[in-house]
Amino acid sequence: MKTIKYFNLLIITMLFSSGTLFSQEDKELFQELLGNWRIDMTPSDKSDANFAMMRIDKIENNLVEGDFYREGVEITEGRTNSQSNRIYIALISGDNSGQYNTTFYYENGKIYGTTHSIERDFLAVWEGEKQ
Repeated sequence: MKTIKYFNLLIITMLFSSGTLFSQEDKELFQELLGNWRIDMTPSDKSDANFAMMRIDKIENNLVEGDFYREGVEITEGRTNSQSNRIYIALISGDNSGQYNTTFYYENGKIYGTTHSIERDFLAVWEGEKQ
């Protein structure tokens, strides 16, 4: 089962990264993504305080490094894509409860994404603002 997951991730990565050339504008937007982000895990409920964090340390050669959800939960397999005139990032992170598959896009200074956990049986829709 894990072999199939890794194979699928490899195929998706190859499809997204092949032929994707980043413009100077894309590279400047990648720089805007560096730093600390406050992630509102339930943006539809303004009365709660359900927040997570993301820190993007480095984006280089289509790879993303940092932490997602809380400090010490490292981003693995982080990838970028700038098709459709928008910056997209996909990543995997995980803790003792399993792996989290996260995707998000950057628009007008904010990020909008989803995080899916098979082990915990949820799909979270979230928004983030830079700190």
